[in-house]
Amino acid sequence: MTASTTRRTAAKSRIAAVGAIAVAGTMLLAACGDQTKNGSTNRSASAPLSGLLPKEIKDKGVIKVGSDIAYPPVEFKDKSGNTVGIDPDIAAAIGKQLGVTLRFQNGTFDTLITGLRSKRYDLAMSSMTDTKDRQQGIDSETKKKVGEGVDFVDYFTAGVSIYTRKGDDQGIRSWADLCGKKIAVQRGTVSHDLAKDESKKCTGGEKIAIETFDNDLEAQTRLRSGGVDAGSSDFPVAAYAVKTSGGGKDFQIVGEQVEAAPYGIAVAKGNDQLTKAVQAALEAIIKNGEYNKIISKWGVEAGAVTEAKVNGGS
Repeated sequence: MTASTTRRTAAKSRIAAVGAIAVAGTMLLAACGDQTKNGSTNRSASAPLSGLLPKEIKDKGVIKVGSDIAYPPVEFKDKSGNTVGIDPDIAAAIGKQLGVTLRFQNGTFDTLITGLRSKRYDLAMSSMTDTKDRQQGIDSETKKKVGEGVDFVDYFTAGVSIYTRKGDDQGIRSWADLCGKKIAVQRGTVSHDLAKDESKKCTGGEKIAIETFDNDLEAQTRLRSGGVDAGSSDFPVAAYAVKTSGGGKDFQIVGEQVEAAPYGIAVAKGNDQLTKAVQAALEAIIKNGEYNKIISKWGVEAGAVTEAKVNGGS
């Protein structure tokens, strides 16, 4: 989910439209199995980068990953209750390189960084956009320092889209068209920030009525019921909702995506050894082709990265 710590550059930066999101691919890579239920070490003699991990994590054989697991197709539960999606598949491949299990733990999106600070999680991987404010621990609303910040290992690129009920776009083509209308968004995301920022620009007293929810699926339900005029989320998520909700009959994307920026795996400041280990593992799966297989499996090739950068967001 694109981050709420700073509104990224308002220039209409975009990425190419992502192809159709594959509904298939609900099994995690064999290295991890069901990551929410299986805490076994699942070590492998072929883990070439295990020596890069901090000793306490290597000894445990598990990396705890905080995630809001309600954001298909990036991370969600399948019909059997398993955690699946783009993020879990990439995490499983990283775990193979490091010889550990990346075990996903569910949490609300706006509490994941706090969970890193309290050591509830070792990593946060939840469609979280890498921004300077997050790196520096700055609150986007007050611009005040609220924490030590985090480091990011960037692994994907995505923009933000608006969607409406199918055949009922209310004349919405851009964020400026939302003045005087209602939008549903997940709390703590760039969609939330964009709506607040755009509302400040509205004239004639026609502000944007913003309804916020703990997760994106709740926001979709509100739009589906007709309680709001539009919804917004990261493009892969919006595209998946358009393709799958109501058999493709519920929603449509309007306008073009904006605010393209990298998703990052978040690590608490000071955990440099873990950050470097995750970066090396991601770089390894990019080079050996496993990363591209995962990205292709989910039909999101336009968001692929070619190198594992640390703190590449702006």
